[in-house]
Formats: sequence, C-alpha cells, structure tokens
Amino acid sequence: MTAFPLSTGNPADHGIRTEQLDLLHALIERQIAEGRYPGATIALARHGRLLHEKHFGQARTGAQPMAAGPGTLWLLYSNTKVVLATALWKLAEQGAFRFTDRVSAHVPEFARHGKRDITVLQVITHQGGFPNAVLPSAAWSDHARMREGVCDFTLEWTPGSKVAYHGLSAHWVLATLIEALTGRDFREYLREAILAPIGLAGEIVVGLTPADDARVSDMHEPDPQGGMRALAENNTETWRRAGVPGGGGYGTARGMVALYQMMLAGGTLGGVRLLSPRMLAYAIRNHTGDRVDEFMGMPMHRGLGPHLRGHTATIRGLGAIASPNAFGHGGVGTSYCWADPDSGVSFAYLTNNRVPDPWHTERLDTVANLVNAAIV
Repeated sequence: MTAFPLSTGNPADHGIRTEQLDLLHALIERQIAEGRYPGATIALARHGRLLHEKHFGQARTGAQPMAAGPGTLWLLYSNTKVVLATALWKLAEQGAFRFTDRVSAHVPEFARHGKRDITVLQVITHQGGFPNAVLPSAAWSDHARMREGVCDFTLEWTPGSKVAYHGLSAHWVLATLIEALTGRDFREYLREAILAPIGLAGEIVVGLTPADDARVSDMHEPDPQGGMRALAENNTETWRRAGVPGGGGYGTARGMVALYQMMLAGGTLGGVRLLSPRMLAYAIRNHTGDRVDEFMGMPMHRGLGPHLRGHTATIRGLGAIASPNAFGHGGVGTSYCWADPDSGVSFAYLTNNRVPDPWHTERLDTVANLVNAAIV
C-alpha cells in the first residue's frame, strides 16, 4: 500500500492549542453519549503534517458492530463534490475544456430541453437551473443510461438567474462531462489520475469495491422515537458501488485533510504536483459573490467545488470566527471538511447519523469554532 503522504507531528509544537482539542473531544463524546450519532472521526493537519487524528464510538451498530478506527471509510455525502471538482480542475488545466464552455460543446445531447447555453461554471456553482432533477438508481452504474438521463434533465428556472444548491443533479452532469472528455469511467479517472498519484487512493474512494466493504461505516438516521436506525438507502450495495458523484464517496478524515493540504500547498502533496497554483487560485475563489443560495437561505460564496467563508454574518460549516479565506464543503446532516490558507490548517469531522437542521448546522459552527480557536 502507498505510504500516507503527510508526515506526522505534535499539535503543540506546530501552533495548535491542545486544550481546544480536548474541548472538541469532550463535545463529541458527549454527543455520542446523548445518542446524537454512533461514531465519529476527526483529523487536523498543518503545513504538510498530520498533527491530530482521533476516532470515537461505533462505525457500525446492530448485529455486527465495529468500532471506529483509523482505516474506517465514512460516507462523505457532499464532501464528494470537492473530490470530483479536483478532477475537473486537472482536466481544465490540461486544456481539455474551459469552465466558461457550454456543457453541450462536449456533450451535445445536453442541449435538449433548453439547456444548450448552460456553462460548466454555472453547473458547478449551482446556477444550472435544474436543482431537483433526479437520475434513477438504475442509471447509476449504467453510464450510457447516465448520460442519457442527465441530457434529459429539464429546467426549473433560467440558468444563471439564481444560486440554488443542486444536491445531486449538477454532479451527475459533471461526471458525464468527465467521461466525455476522457473516454473513461469517471470513478476510474478519479482513482487513477487524481487520488492514486498523491497517495490517497486507499483513503478516499468513489465507487466502493467488495474489498472495501469490511472498512465501511454504516449510515444512520434519527427514528421517530428519538433514537437512531439504519439509513437503508445509503447502506445498500447499489449505493456503495455507484460512487454517486454529488454525494456517494467514502473517505477517512486524514485522507480529506491531506486532500485539502494539497490545495493549501499550491497543488502538491507528498512531493507530487497534481495541480498548478494558478488553477487552484481560479477554482477556490468566490464566483457567486454575496448572492443568496435559495436552498441554504444565505450567501454561500461558491467556488468551483468548495465554497468560501467570506464576510457574511453566517455560513454553513466553516464557523463564525473562521478566516474569510477559509474554504470547504459539508456532507448533509453529518460532516464538514475545510482548509484555511491563512494558517495552513485543514480539518475534517465525519459522523454517521444524518441529523437534520437546526441542530446539525449549530453543531458544525461549534466544532469549527473550537478548531479555529486552537490555531495560533
């Protein structure tokens, strides 16, 4: 197995207040004891070093319980969007397409139903106009049907006229674009062209194989009686194999902080250059200004994959006291991963119970603020 690309270090020796990490541990342990989620994992890195990694509770419950551990793969939900975006950054920098291109320039059938002029930039910044379009599960692993399905998406509003989070629909389009540009299954391209070269193919997986199943944490949801139950739709073999590009990737917390360290280091990880600094500067900037995301109910400062903290009063997941330059993405009801270019810190927090708002957003703000306050 490829060596993990980050060296290790002691948090206190690298400007991290360990008393803040102790507060974070206590918060997570208390939330597990309260029955908020069965298990969790966190990791923190700075300037190319993994400084902290800790696992809590149970990755699996029920008849075959499994404790959370260093090799556990957790459902990333929409953190997957940043993984997919990395592939698009690479292809754009190689000249395969431009983000200002129409999608239909590369996938001609996408022009159906008034979608001819939608640009890749509009799709990846949640301005495409088809937020609620659904690709049936029968097309998830049949990629000819996938392409046909996304080309048949219909518009709900004029592309570019709104910012409104496209939970899964936009990234089915982007996965189809990757396949059109490369002639390869997008999951294979992610693994072989993006994750493997930087030593993360065993840490972040989009499209699980049977060999991965023993490492996977089950997903849960609150039940009406106040407890938790298995979230059946996200524990199936169909879901796990598909690698749903907008929300079906799996990863470790240390894998996600390493991916963000690559971005903070200007495109290099473990001595391997994946991307150029200029491409990252273009991708990780605010392309939507302070326009309100109508799904989130607040400005989300969308980049080409991650979003940025910015200066607005509220933001999802990055914390009230984060640097305005911090960027990241979350996973619905469960998780958040982010990086701060001002300090060189990246952080990941993954859990396995899909808890609704307002509690979910409130706990993300608390978690992020505890970590941001640890940085000196």
